[in-house]
Amino acid sequence: MAHIRHLVIGMAMACAACAAQAQSKTTPPQNLQLQQSEIAKGDPARWYQDDASAAAQLRTLRKEIGAALAEANIACKQGPAAERRRCLQEARATYQQDMANAAQISAEHHPH
Repeated sequence: MAHIRHLVIGMAMACAACAAQAQSKTTPPQNLQLQQSEIAKGDPARWYQDDASAAAQLRTLRKEIGAALAEANIACKQGPAAERRRCLQEARATYQQDMANAAQISAEHHPH
């Protein structure tokens, strides 16, 4: 039983290391530098302020959807060439679907 526990802990640690490595591969170097300087300053106060209106919440959601597309595009371009086109198409389709449903998603997460 202890052997299984060690295996699970080892796998979890490996997954965390892979996630950190994947993040550094998908984030452009200039963004990594900016992120590191921001982390050193602590969390920005804006993270703890709710968007004042439904329109502001929707703008924030659209920014997040756009950022997710940018990260997906970078990850696709770093993946195998044979899968790149399909990966980019799927990323774009997800982006379009999320943008089309942004108002509904925002309303579900921020009911007023």
